[in-house]
Amino acid sequence: MTNSRYNERNGSQYAGRGFPSFSGDEASETSRLQQPVKLHPSWEENNLPEDELNFKHLTMDQASLEVHAPRDRWNLIYIVFLVHGIGTLTPWNMFITAEKYFTTYKLSESYIGYVFPYVSNFIQILTFCSQVPNVAFNWLNIFVQIGGGELTTRIVYSIGTVVVCFLVTVFLAMIDTASWPETFFWITMICVVVLNMANGVYQNTVFGMAAKLPGKYTGAIILGNNISGTFVSLASMLTTYVSNDQRIAAIYYFITALFVLFICFDTYFALPLNRYYRHHDLKAKKLALEKQDASGSQERIPYLQIIKKSRVQLYNVFCVLFVTLAVFPSIQSGVQPNDPNFFLKQPYFTQVTCFLTFNIFAMLGSLVATMVQWPKPRFLWIPVTLRLFYIPYYIFTNYQVQGNVRVLPVYFENDLVYWIISMTFAFGSGYLSSLAMMFTPQCAEPKYAATAGMLGGAFLISGIFTGILVSFIWPWAVTHIGY
Repeated sequence: MTNSRYNERNGSQYAGRGFPSFSGDEASETSRLQQPVKLHPSWEENNLPEDELNFKHLTMDQASLEVHAPRDRWNLIYIVFLVHGIGTLTPWNMFITAEKYFTTYKLSESYIGYVFPYVSNFIQILTFCSQVPNVAFNWLNIFVQIGGGELTTRIVYSIGTVVVCFLVTVFLAMIDTASWPETFFWITMICVVVLNMANGVYQNTVFGMAAKLPGKYTGAIILGNNISGTFVSLASMLTTYVSNDQRIAAIYYFITALFVLFICFDTYFALPLNRYYRHHDLKAKKLALEKQDASGSQERIPYLQIIKKSRVQLYNVFCVLFVTLAVFPSIQSGVQPNDPNFFLKQPYFTQVTCFLTFNIFAMLGSLVATMVQWPKPRFLWIPVTLRLFYIPYYIFTNYQVQGNVRVLPVYFENDLVYWIISMTFAFGSGYLSSLAMMFTPQCAEPKYAATAGMLGGAFLISGIFTGILVSFIWPWAVTHIGY
């Protein structure tokens, strides 16, 4: 049947029912005007269903990204999150590793002319000033939109604040502070507090960003965290090698942190230029729109529901980091060799079996976790809980407290076995923490994945803080508890 005959027949049919009658030419023109408008020839060639063509408030490029998932070419996005993983822990590692700069130079008796009252427990004060604000602002960043709801605002302000704190630290290294050591000490601690407040927001936000993407990108942050310790140690050795002057070496050392932070700052703004990241970002924004009710107001995030669904993985994250920081470096750095014929002598025994071994094997563990995910989320708690046995093992090694006599007996004396166990301890720390952080966003609904990822980051830093607090018990325990 031709269009004209069809329109004539239907025109007369509708005319009898109160509808206007159309001639053949008028009906043909009307039919042509009612045809769907073609968006773009290349778009129509894809033969996409109508529901995929109905993208409201999207450009053609955004609509294409919605349907066609790009690849992460050359793993650029993975590398960006790896860099941010290094950047989030660099401030903490920088100040901890620079302990000798503060205690044997800026606050030393030879420099200021008297014994500074806080130099003996400098590392404890530094740890307290670092971790308390870090933990507080990690959690606060979840429930309060610090800097606004936009992640960009949080990243810019937090990295900018950390950069300013390091600039102050570099300036203090450049000038003579011998006549005002108390002021130098408290300015340094204030910088540490402010720096870690900002870093808490930065670290937590980065985990929220990675939660929008597949799990391996969260693993990239953990891998970067573990690389950070190795990177800072190498930077410390290199700057010391470049200059024997502690002041010049400290300036070069802290400037290194500025370069890392500037790279983090630049790579963050490169993310929206990448089609792979934009694809997942658009998916996250669509899910965010679902949180709005009919009146357009923002749905309240069900934090308790998210925690309930993610509780096993959140426990895994906390427990892995708790055990790690309860042992490393507090106990491990104090373990002395038992066998005088062992090929590693002090100070290389501690440098190799503690710091080098931990940094390398934790990094390898995080790297393996991006390729192999076993055990599955349901059973991950088993190896995580078994890690608690590392604590009594290390306590009963030849752990010695400087200036005190150990009264607790030593049961594990084989130095080679100790080194092998230290390798498994470090590898498990990197591997299991990566798996737990990768599994956490998957426990929540997709639209709450970013919040679950941020909760994972908060539990991670809480595990670190709790482990550090517990580590202060061990020196007293091994020197006061005996048979």
